[in-house]
Amino acid sequence: MAKIIAITNQKGGVGKTTTAVNLAAALTQSGAKVILIDLDPQGNSSTSFGIEKNSVKHSIYEVLFGHSTLKKAIFKPAPEGPWIIPSTPDLSGAEIELASIPRREHRLSECLENSPESTDLVIIDCPPSLGLLTLNALVAAHSVIIPVQCEFLALEGLSQLMRTLEIVRKRLNPNLQITGIVLTMYDKRSKLIRQVVKEVEKFFPELVFSTNIPRNITVSESQSFGKPLVEFDKKSKAAKAYQKLAKEVSKRISLNKANS
Repeated sequence: MAKIIAITNQKGGVGKTTTAVNLAAALTQSGAKVILIDLDPQGNSSTSFGIEKNSVKHSIYEVLFGHSTLKKAIFKPAPEGPWIIPSTPDLSGAEIELASIPRREHRLSECLENSPESTDLVIIDCPPSLGLLTLNALVAAHSVIIPVQCEFLALEGLSQLMRTLEIVRKRLNPNLQITGIVLTMYDKRSKLIRQVVKEVEKFFPELVFSTNIPRNITVSESQSFGKPLVEFDKKSKAAKAYQKLAKEVSKRISLNKANS
């Protein structure tokens, strides 16, 4: 069975989608068979792979509500990249629609029971909130990766998320683990940022990845070209960091790529 990782943080602008996209691409480059699910109504993961959302007929929205199947929704935007299940603007109303459905937190996990047998890893890009879509991802996932921006209030937001994950474990998914915390938008020249990193490592010493993701203008450039950074500019510092992070993730989750 494929391992399932949710990339989540209730705060926006922390590099969540960038991390999901580039981890999926980097792990694919290393030989893993990866599916990236864009569960964010903004659809930024889909855009990052050059997907025209207006032309998508089968998205994660249709899959969640039984109007389509995983097999119909999944496709490869580029031969060398991961498989994608895209998001469309239809997903914006999903929170309201899910509210009245039985077992509403389990819709995604039930859909993923029919994921392709050859898949090694499923990565879910969650919305920047703790609503029903994110709950679906946390119920479906075996573990989470938490991107945290190197800023003054990082620990406060992280503590809130940890409490939420504990509630999910108690009520919905007792097997949910934390693969790790990745610190993003890192700048070693900043004394404040270095202090933030020390504080996060102090409180979560075993969870913080050794790889920090630096600020890099090429991240935005790669998105505008519809390519992950690890494909668009492999030599950039951020791309190299995501490649290193992918190796750390692979080791932590014991990704054997047995199906490759």
